[in-house]
Amino acid sequence: MGLAKKDTTPFLQKLAYVLICCIAIGFIAVIASEIIIPLVFALLISILLLPIAQRFERKLKFSRGPASFCALILFAAGFVLIIYLIGSQISNLTNDWPLFKNQLHTSFTDLQNWVAATFHMNLEKQKAYINNATSKAVSSGSSVIGSTLLSVSSMLLFTVLTLIYTFFLLLYRGVLLKFLMALVNDEGNSVVHDVVSNIQLVIRKYILGLLLEMLIVASLCWLAFGILGVKYFILLGLITALFNIVPYVGIFTALLLSALITFATTGASAHLLLVIITIVLIHLIDSNILLPFIVGSKVSINAMVTVIGVVAGEMLWGIPGMFLSVPVIAMLKIICDRIETLKPWAILLGHEKEEKKLKRFPTRKKKTVKQA
Repeated sequence: MGLAKKDTTPFLQKLAYVLICCIAIGFIAVIASEIIIPLVFALLISILLLPIAQRFERKLKFSRGPASFCALILFAAGFVLIIYLIGSQISNLTNDWPLFKNQLHTSFTDLQNWVAATFHMNLEKQKAYINNATSKAVSSGSSVIGSTLLSVSSMLLFTVLTLIYTFFLLLYRGVLLKFLMALVNDEGNSVVHDVVSNIQLVIRKYILGLLLEMLIVASLCWLAFGILGVKYFILLGLITALFNIVPYVGIFTALLLSALITFATTGASAHLLLVIITIVLIHLIDSNILLPFIVGSKVSINAMVTVIGVVAGEMLWGIPGMFLSVPVIAMLKIICDRIETLKPWAILLGHEKEEKKLKRFPTRKKKTVKQA
């Protein structure tokens, strides 16, 4: 048997190849973001809906096309139901718009008096400054409206593309698997099957864990706000649960919106303070108890890589990149874990306790000679 050829490529040359590949991947990710972002979202949704589509095929004897379409319709119905629930709560909130204006006017008057007493700036100077800022805002109102309409149209296009990609991924999943197997030799087919099955398992558990975390956070908010007698506690719970899945930024956004809604409907400083304290406490419970056990246990990624991935995702793709950073890194870790030459990267991405799992694909052991 011939000996395996030793890799004699210099280290600096390997490092240059890696850096060039990283730069090329980052450049493509930015340039083709309008294609890649909905495609990655569609991949996650299709992994979540795959068991439902398979159940339609096995139990109801549907062909792959109708089964994929029915699974997609169920997902779209659930998404529309959530949007309808939030929209109905917001429409009820508009009934308190006169109260909100009164609260805003009263608070603004108190703020003006405080500024006049503290900084010795009379009301005439304050009004002149406000009128100047208002005129600038009105002059740029057309551009703001145009950008808002562009954002709405982009969101609609993004949603449509994601649903279309999801349907095609479910429909042509067999073709995609054959394509991946055709890229490697016969000996690598088992590795491809293992990578695909583990990615499906880990991502599905991660998404379901994230949904369970959102449900628990919303339930805690509903219970706490209901006991405190806060108005529109259902809307506040939904806002906190939805924005909480956005790392770092989400909790501050949810806190600001909840405080604003509470101030608009009650105007009581005691209620406002209780809402802020409640959201902070629920966030601490979520980040220290719920997130590690429900979501963190599904993806074996260390905290340092998670933070770097979230920052890099925001730099590449903005807010969607922050959503996608954790599942994308989890898929990369599974791939590195199953390929011998990439196992050092799997060690870097994972926890120390995960090093034992790398022995699942050990190198060939030498045969021991039995003593006579």
